[in-house]
Amino acid sequence: MHIIETQDLCHTYKGNIDALKNISFIAPRNTRIAIIGPNGAGKSTLFKHFNGVLRPTSGKVLIRGEPITKENIREVRRTVGLVFQNPDDQIFSPTVEQDVAFGPINMGLDEEAVKHRVSEALRTVGLSEYRTRVPHHLSGGEKKRVAIAGIIAMEPQVLVLDEPTAGLDPQGVREIIRVIRDFSVRYGMTVIFSTHNISLVAELAEYIYVMNNGSFVAKGTVAEIFSQPDLLSSVRLDLPILPKLISSLRSQGIAIDMGYTYQEAETAFLKAFGKIA
Repeated sequence: MHIIETQDLCHTYKGNIDALKNISFIAPRNTRIAIIGPNGAGKSTLFKHFNGVLRPTSGKVLIRGEPITKENIREVRRTVGLVFQNPDDQIFSPTVEQDVAFGPINMGLDEEAVKHRVSEALRTVGLSEYRTRVPHHLSGGEKKRVAIAGIIAMEPQVLVLDEPTAGLDPQGVREIIRVIRDFSVRYGMTVIFSTHNISLVAELAEYIYVMNNGSFVAKGTVAEIFSQPDLLSSVRLDLPILPKLISSLRSQGIAIDMGYTYQEAETAFLKAFGKIA
C-alpha cells in the first residue's frame, strides 16, 4: 500500500480553469520525489490535494489506501505535512517556539510531549537558539526552516514542500538541502517537493515526475529524466550544469562517466583524468 496515491485526479477552478487533468501518482514510503515543471503547471494545486486543503473535482486521493473524508481529515494532516512556498503564509505566532508548538498542542499532546517535539524539531532544522525570536524578523531561509519545524514537530509520515528554496541565497539553499536530507534519512519519511532549482533535484530526488499544463508528461529516475534534454526543454527547464557539461565533453569524444550530483561528477572527472582508478 502506497502512503499517497491519486487516481485520475482532476481539479477545475472557477471559470472552468482545468488545473489538474487525470493525475495518477504514487508515493511509496521512505522515498524522495521531485515534481518539476514550469510555473502554472499545477504543482501547488496538486500538493494541496495531498492533505485535503483542496478537494478533487473528480478522481481520488488515497492516504494509506483510504480516501480523504471529513471524518479522517485531522489524521490525514497528521500523516501528510505541507510546507507552503511562502513561509509568511504559515507562520503567525509571536515567537518561533510558539509557532512550532502550535501543531503538537492542537494534536492534544501534554506539555512535556509538546516541549520535546519543539526541541527536536528546532534541533533538526538548526534553530535551537532561536526559540524566543520573533519569526517575522528572521531571514527568508530561517523562516522556511521555522515553517518546516512546525510541520515536523507533528511527526508526519510525509513531508510535502512547495518550492522550498525559492528566493533563498546560496547559504539558505544549502541549509534547506541539509534539513531535507537529514530529515528523510533520520526518520525514514517520504519527502515530496517541487522546485525550479534543477540541481536540487539531482542532489535530493530518487524519482521525478515532470508536469506541464496540469498533467504528467514523464516520470522516471533522475538518470532517466535527465537523459532527455529535449523533454526538459519542452517544459522550459534545463539540465543541471554538471550533467550538461559532461554531456558536452562526451559529445566531443572525451570518455567520461555521467554524473548528476556534485559527488558523482567529481568522481567522473577524477576517473576520466586518471586521478583515480
